[in-house]
Amino acid sequence: MNKTHTLVSNTSLQHIRWLTYMMFFMFAMTSDAVGMIIPELIKEFNLTMTQASAFHYAPMALIAFSGLFLGFLADSFGRKQTIMLGLFIFSISCFLFAISSSFIIFVLLLCLIGLAIGLFKTGALALLGDISHSNNDHTKTMNKVEGFFGIGAIVGPALVSFLLTQQVSWTYLYIIAGVMCLILVVLAWRAEYPPVVKTTAKPTSLATTMRMVKNPYALGFSLAIALYVATEVAIYVWMPTLLADYTGSWTLMATYALTIFFILRAAGRFIAVWLLNRFSWQSVMVWLSLGIALCYVGTLIGGVNAAVLLLPLSGLFMSMVYPTLNSKGISCFAVQQHGAVAGVILFFTALSAALAPLFMGMISDLFGHVKYGFILATGFAVLLFLAMLYNYFKDPSADALQQIGTQQR
Repeated sequence: MNKTHTLVSNTSLQHIRWLTYMMFFMFAMTSDAVGMIIPELIKEFNLTMTQASAFHYAPMALIAFSGLFLGFLADSFGRKQTIMLGLFIFSISCFLFAISSSFIIFVLLLCLIGLAIGLFKTGALALLGDISHSNNDHTKTMNKVEGFFGIGAIVGPALVSFLLTQQVSWTYLYIIAGVMCLILVVLAWRAEYPPVVKTTAKPTSLATTMRMVKNPYALGFSLAIALYVATEVAIYVWMPTLLADYTGSWTLMATYALTIFFILRAAGRFIAVWLLNRFSWQSVMVWLSLGIALCYVGTLIGGVNAAVLLLPLSGLFMSMVYPTLNSKGISCFAVQQHGAVAGVILFFTALSAALAPLFMGMISDLFGHVKYGFILATGFAVLLFLAMLYNYFKDPSADALQQIGTQQR
């Protein structure tokens, strides 16, 4: 194999890993807190659920755009430069929340944040390939990264809850994230990245990304991830609204349902390394996707009384699915293409994250209650299980993963 990067010191690699962990932590603080913010927006601006869901689907749409049309920059412009550009735009956009008070302006700022996330996330995902020694190492590292994302997803909603109980505006969440991001810009600037060595192959470009959309491995993993994301965003966008009027015997559970979901999801991602050392990733995906589907079907049958227990529990089953599928999808390609394929996968990830809760909101408005939106989410969960069942028996990516793994040795 022709190496795509030169080695840097172990200390530098460790710094890069922690920088990547903190980027995902910060991203999760803002993105996964939206479920706590939407009820406040509905009250503050007198919005419908469909209108309020723009707070989620607008940035996700820009992440999708950025991933597809700008993902190649991580390969051609450089990992470090792409990451720094994304972090800088993210930080400035967050600070502008301090001087804004209009819902439309908030949505526009979130669009800029989505564009920025698409940049630094594709750069970071491509970078993971540079510092991983094998496909399995890449998958384990991806689960660790998403573990820190999971921690950020706990901190963000908890911080919003604290701000609201202190009668402080939720916009301070973004100001805090902006300060953190500015620190990460400085750390990224000072970090020593493994430089990508130019090869005789044509430079990665937008045309490369467009061709990759047609690749069966990129498309297959992207569609599987899109199904997973549709089931996940249903929880953190609409579960707080579903449980808002709960009056049963599990009121404390309902109050902290989203926090419990994020805790279980984060814990599961750190357990992932243990699972991957003992079982095949294909079999693990089948059992976890089955657990997700059963939680949704149980909610559909048992209503809100079942949802208060089953939907937070689904976080434990969701923990490994996204990072594992993401890693395997990227690992089907050579390292010098990781930025482009990460952009393609991110496009489908963000598109699903944008459209699924929007459609749930529209269905909920049409029938008069958010519970009807969860019927759609149940359908996504069942389709995900069927896709993982197919992957287990047919294992369509085995040849590509084996070929790239052999080249890496």
